[in-house]
Amino acid sequence: MRVAVLVSGSGSNLQALIDHARSDPVAEIEIVVVIADRRHAGGLDRARAAGIPADVVEWSAFPDRPSFTDAIIASAERAGAEALVLAGFMRVLSSAAVDSFPIINVHPALLPAFPGAHAVREALAHGVKMTGVTVHFVDELVDHGPIIAQEAVPVIEGDTIESLHARIQQVEHRLYPEVIRAFAQGRLSVEGRKVTWKRDG
Repeated sequence: MRVAVLVSGSGSNLQALIDHARSDPVAEIEIVVVIADRRHAGGLDRARAAGIPADVVEWSAFPDRPSFTDAIIASAERAGAEALVLAGFMRVLSSAAVDSFPIINVHPALLPAFPGAHAVREALAHGVKMTGVTVHFVDELVDHGPIIAQEAVPVIEGDTIESLHARIQQVEHRLYPEVIRAFAQGRLSVEGRKVTWKRDG
């Protein structure tokens, strides 16, 4: 499956996807373009280092969300992408993107708890004993689409945002490529809000 990966920051989940696609001959994932909403996003450097085309669609260059989304769609379509994978992409796309592509996102909490951009900070502030990672399909609402996979990460006494986020990322870097691989191989099916994952073997 040909995918466009959207990034805003350093691109550590992008790197996990690149490494997985290259190490697994049957992954059936081809990253055809990396699209960033910021010119200096570190994920662009990771794409270029891997020989993957990189494109910048700067949020600040557009008057509104629909026009920004249209530019993202156009970039992905030029590359021949069949799906969008969000890897630390911090912009909300308009419904036109959902209408054009299947979209998958990874979120650093156990949705529906702590949606939005500050999930790790909010989990710590709330005093939860367990948080985690959610991989889900994207719909028109923020962090709302059907859940594909979740994995818990315990909160340890004395955790900071940085220490907890680092442990969450370890899970993301393993779980996210597994889900994208299953999606590329046609092993995910959706009925309403329920996602069925046909495991290997």
